[in-house]
Amino acid sequence: MVLGRMVDEVSRGVGSVAAGLTAPFTAPVIRLGVTGLSRAGKTVFITSLVANLLDRGRMPQFSPAGRIEAAFLQPQPDDTLPRFDYETHLAAMTGPDPHWPASTRAISELRLSFRVQPSGFLGGLIGGVTGPRLVHLDIVDYPGEWLLDLALMDRSYADWAEATLARLTRRPEAARFLPMAMAEDGSLPLEEPRAQALAACFTDYLQAARAAGWSDCTPGRFLLPGDLAGSPVLTFAPLPRPATTRRGSLWREMERRYEAYKSHVVRPFFRDHFARIDRQVVLMDVLGAIHAGPQALADLQRTMAEVLTAFRPGANGFLSGILMGRRVDRILFAATKADHLHHVQHGRLTAITEALLREARDRAAFAGAKVQALSLASLRATVEESRDHQGRHLDMVRGRLLQDGREAAFWPGDLPEDPGRLLHPAREGQEGWLDADYSVMNFAPARGTLKPGFGPPHIRLDRAAEFLLADRLE
Repeated sequence: MVLGRMVDEVSRGVGSVAAGLTAPFTAPVIRLGVTGLSRAGKTVFITSLVANLLDRGRMPQFSPAGRIEAAFLQPQPDDTLPRFDYETHLAAMTGPDPHWPASTRAISELRLSFRVQPSGFLGGLIGGVTGPRLVHLDIVDYPGEWLLDLALMDRSYADWAEATLARLTRRPEAARFLPMAMAEDGSLPLEEPRAQALAACFTDYLQAARAAGWSDCTPGRFLLPGDLAGSPVLTFAPLPRPATTRRGSLWREMERRYEAYKSHVVRPFFRDHFARIDRQVVLMDVLGAIHAGPQALADLQRTMAEVLTAFRPGANGFLSGILMGRRVDRILFAATKADHLHHVQHGRLTAITEALLREARDRAAFAGAKVQALSLASLRATVEESRDHQGRHLDMVRGRLLQDGREAAFWPGDLPEDPGRLLHPAREGQEGWLDADYSVMNFAPARGTLKPGFGPPHIRLDRAAEFLLADRLE
């Protein structure tokens, strides 16, 4: 088994690697943050990235691959965080009955270390001696909803509630909550059962919105409450502002709990974890948003702008105070599930993602970090084929259907060469695409055997690693 061989190599290699290093100082650390928006495949991305960095046979576009003498897992540096369960996830993806691993619902961490032969003559001189050096990669996995919560920090409860209620008028998932909220008189005295009912109904909306593919589903901890379930910081909801907001009223208590959420939930996450990240990956299900329609695509674009604002500390006094001059210097926005398309359409998916990013950058007035858009598949689940159907040549993908395991060929529709044909209807808030219909199929991981020295099959994962890591492994 490849997994068993990998574990054996790790156990043999960890003890001997440090002895072979010549660097007389602490090894450099790259802290890579990985987050994903709704159903983007974050767990699969991290698992496949680590597996392909350990066994680099499928990483031709990752330039340091030939200079990495050894790669091995080590105990993570933060004893207070759960370890990312890499071995279990890899076994799920590549075992005899492959299936998608369970998604992670909280922050976790994994350390992957490299023994690297530096490039060039001067690169080999470290502390006056030559030889390989040790570089640590700490991967910090956290839910995308938590990142989006940063946008709340500079928003008052009144502003957040007004914007949220306006957005919900266009979402069928809010059909139960919106009338309930709009009928509420926030000037009346707080009644705790009523506050709990409003928060529960709002949480139901958020869960339905995330399942429907909407990107902006904040506050994020309503979806992943953990040990905060039932606490006052998760017992609020957006309400229209009444004419009077006297002390003890329902509206004032909702405002107080909203501020407590920012102080006791959002701020500690950014202080303790986000502020230490050097590089960031944001995974997005662009194909799913296109399938859901123009409004879902516009929501994704707006969410990307809010994410970029999170990485622009000069515009956020709260974050500037935490970072104290430190900042993320590379951000990758990756459209996942490229294997759901024939390769002839991959360039179009990348172009659409780049156009979404370009407009999001303009909305966020963003400048600073190096930002790139890419389409990829962390684990390739399909093969390609072409068919003639009703006089038309179709480039299709074939895979194992998630719902019943049957093999099926699938043509999702042609993405436009001009991204504007999608972005314009999204900006206009149209209900649906006027001249096209885009489909999405759910595939299970393909059955197969990993060859020695090769990680799981992927599409452009090596290019993602090149952008995020290559310059720090020189």
